[in-house]
Amino acid sequence: MDKKTLLKLQITATKIRKNIVEQVFSANSGHPGGSLSSAEVFTALYFNEMNIDPTNPKKSDRDRFVLSKGHCAPGLYAALAERGYFPVSDLKGFRDINSYLQGHPSMKDVPGVDMSTGSLGQGISAAVGMAISGKLYNEDYRVYSLLGDGELEEGQVWEAMMSAAHYKLDNLMAFVDNNGLQIDGKISDVMNPDNIESKFKAFNWNVIVLEDGNDMAAVIETFEQAKACKGKPTMVILHTIKGKGVSYMEDDYGWHGKAPNQEERDLAIKELDEKLVELEGAQHG
Repeated sequence: MDKKTLLKLQITATKIRKNIVEQVFSANSGHPGGSLSSAEVFTALYFNEMNIDPTNPKKSDRDRFVLSKGHCAPGLYAALAERGYFPVSDLKGFRDINSYLQGHPSMKDVPGVDMSTGSLGQGISAAVGMAISGKLYNEDYRVYSLLGDGELEEGQVWEAMMSAAHYKLDNLMAFVDNNGLQIDGKISDVMNPDNIESKFKAFNWNVIVLEDGNDMAAVIETFEQAKACKGKPTMVILHTIKGKGVSYMEDDYGWHGKAPNQEERDLAIKELDEKLVELEGAQHG
């Protein structure tokens, strides 16, 4: 990937992070930590990889995305807004009773959302169903899904993994946001899932591990690797930092589902604005 394209994507990811903070602050509720750690995935999908058209969100040959960890809707909404599915200004209505931007994604209300999610474990199952449908009807669209590492505690996830491998769904690519934290603390303390890589391999998935899941260039490279693997679905394990981009939120499970106050919001936006200035300077340098 050339430097210009990479910088453009990094700038977009930073804008998405700003929008995440603004949404959760405006609503005084929501889930910033896991949304921030996933900004690179959202950006890579919606601005570099997927075959989509914001002017025709339901076009039949579009690639599909399912946010299995549906509580991280602020990240998805920010990406959809920046991509042009709806006005960025609408993000300020996040979680408002009169807004269509609910706390979890709704396919009935939000342009660009392919599946309503919220109950952990169910999103990846829906993604498997979409991929099976694509195979049955000889459609060439691809299906993508994003899970949380705490979500792997749900048994339904592993039923989906088994089904995807059994049906050889090489049109399915999923990501685990492996930031090591969930609402109650470290995943290793709450319900230790290790070794995640070995588990997915045992379920006969093609597995890619990124030691830095917030490295945009590395995330982009995984898409071609997935397409090159035939006869198996692909799982990308992203070692990320929860709260990435906001210093006081980083690697702190307390920010899994808490909104910043005015002072904290201002500090977060200041840091992200400084990152934008740095990236934009490099872009024009």
